[in-house]
Amino acid sequence: MSGTGMVLQEAVAALRAAFDAVAACDIDLLTRAELIDSLDELETLWCQLPGLRDRLLARLQVEATPQQLGAKSWKDVLAIRWRISHGEAHRRLGEAAVLAPRRTVTGEPLPAALPATAAARALGLINAEHVAVIRHAVNRLPGFVDAATRGQFEVDLVRVAAGVGPKALKDTAALRLFLLDQDGPVPDDAERARKRGVRLGKQRGDAMTPVTGELSPEAAVVWEAIFAKYAAPGMCNPDDPEPCTSGTPSQAQIDNDHRSLAQRQHDALVVVGRIALMSGELGTLNGLPVAVIIRTTLQDLESRAGVGVSGGGTVVPIADVIRMGAHANHHLAVFDKATGSALALFRAKRVASPAQRIMLIARDGGCTKPGCTVGAYGCQAHHAAADWADGGNTNVDEMGLACGPDNRAVDTDGGWRTRMNERCEVEWIPPPPLDTGQTRINYHHLPERLLNPPEEPTRAETTGKRGEPEAARTTEPGEPTEATRTGEPGEPGGPAPPENQAA
Repeated sequence: MSGTGMVLQEAVAALRAAFDAVAACDIDLLTRAELIDSLDELETLWCQLPGLRDRLLARLQVEATPQQLGAKSWKDVLAIRWRISHGEAHRRLGEAAVLAPRRTVTGEPLPAALPATAAARALGLINAEHVAVIRHAVNRLPGFVDAATRGQFEVDLVRVAAGVGPKALKDTAALRLFLLDQDGPVPDDAERARKRGVRLGKQRGDAMTPVTGELSPEAAVVWEAIFAKYAAPGMCNPDDPEPCTSGTPSQAQIDNDHRSLAQRQHDALVVVGRIALMSGELGTLNGLPVAVIIRTTLQDLESRAGVGVSGGGTVVPIADVIRMGAHANHHLAVFDKATGSALALFRAKRVASPAQRIMLIARDGGCTKPGCTVGAYGCQAHHAAADWADGGNTNVDEMGLACGPDNRAVDTDGGWRTRMNERCEVEWIPPPPLDTGQTRINYHHLPERLLNPPEEPTRAETTGKRGEPEAARTTEPGEPTEATRTGEPGEPGGPAPPENQAA
């Protein structure tokens, strides 16, 4: 370790010791004034500490790449090591990018992109909310503003931030932006292209999914024409015994249509989407024809109760699942609720068959790497037990879903390793720089598995290049010990299908 590294470690150790000493203080007998003074001092320290983190993060990004640490991006590095969300990791990296000192390509030092903000934070004069407002305001400056004006704009906001809260600072920033560009931005194609977008929100507890967005003029006229046809009164009415989805609705269908315009447009979206799926002209997605894939259990189907889950993670009431089965080329994967087993599909080729992909989508729900939120529709079939080139089998119980970047990160130098446990779950073994003892299984797409963890969790021991036992460590819930790869790989198609399968 370098001399500078030793000095920093000693300073951090002293800081930790000082914090422990403060935490051990008896506060029960403090007066009101003493409590307020102590809180003020601690708040200043909380505001100062992120400045050091910014400098360390900026330096780390100079010294290494995420791939050298076994991650796809710096957001992944922070999210994995510190167990924070990718949104929080993005915020911290963004702050470091504009508040930490920089260097030119030739190595010469440069000040921070927002030097006044960085200096105020280092002194504890502003907090994270102030920083967010200042960053947002500076990013909204019109392109015609010169460097000197931009710098003065930041300085003025920092001076205001030192004495007011985030709300007052935001109002001040909005006023100053207005004074700089009172006519507002000139409408142009580039600005409209930047603003365009449609976003599906997170599904709520009532199973509804909010939609927000802004349509470009081109998109608006396209949907105007579609809604004029399919959202007209009497068209695509799900309450109609025989809904009219083509041609012209009868007068009775029009008279009996009591839906609002918004409801008619919603139903039109469903029908137009269904027509597109049934057309067969949407091509393929990761080796499968574009289609809706829903997984459920045999028990739920028989009882007409419960829910299904789509390949994108949307929860669908079982009544809707059954009704959807009559439309388009949807795929329904059925599991046994007691054993969790599914139809086993085996293949003596490297590439997974469409049927195998369907079962992987239904079983895993999405990328199996812990922390990855990519849904099943955006994933590839990954040889988890052993790669095809290393004697692995293209069998459902030896494969799992992985998004493209995670799939490519396996078995690289210093990369991740994967293996299958006895419950056909893919376990991901991180490289040493990212190994903090975290879970090896991704429960993001299958949270129901956390409701009933095994009573005696133990670590799986598997064989093969990707399943080599790792160094001993503390076991955790959901980690079995029995070897999972049974049968000899030399037999075409791999091992025999497990018993108690339901399709």
